[in-house]
Amino acid sequence: MRIAVLGATGRVGRLLVDQASERGHHVVALVRAPDRFTRPASMRVEVRQADVMSVRAFPALGDVDVIASAIGASKGDAPGALVAGARVLAGSGVRIVWLGALGSGQSSGAGGLLYQAIMRMVVGKELAEKAEADQIALQAGATVVHAPDLTDGPISAGSAVVPLAEYRRPLLPPRLSRATVAALMLDEAERGGHGGAIVVPRG
Repeated sequence: MRIAVLGATGRVGRLLVDQASERGHHVVALVRAPDRFTRPASMRVEVRQADVMSVRAFPALGDVDVIASAIGASKGDAPGALVAGARVLAGSGVRIVWLGALGSGQSSGAGGLLYQAIMRMVVGKELAEKAEADQIALQAGATVVHAPDLTDGPISAGSAVVPLAEYRRPLLPPRLSRATVAALMLDEAERGGHGGAIVVPRG
């Protein structure tokens, strides 16, 4: 399978690249600054320059089977990158697995009251943009993965995604490793099954 990874220099994006390559997929790493991307030893990784804020220069993706997006808003970025990313991928005609955030948009409150309060403090105004980007991705048939607070660590055994409607609100603020979220996004990229819906990973 040919998998494009948007945001491949980020902490989740890099894990997506590495894990997809380890699974034997051909990876197309979409990065704004190719000089910041260290190509892994595997020759199955191709690097393409891609800036969601420059739609005309965004590379065509008709040769890939699925896009896994781990794009985020970096410090210093102008508002609108998430929405721009969702729009450019929605227009690609390729199946999408989109990384969103638990506590934004339709999953507001799903992580519990304390978690939601933390999200408002830490993420703040970005919550509205995350929700808007999610809607664009959902309308394009994407699977939107609403990940909780992310940590370092290995892939959790027995982890899975559940539809948002089936996610039970936890007592404590939920956390999950980035490696686990990347693995679950790749599972969805390989198997599908939740297109046009929000799912929540749990470990």
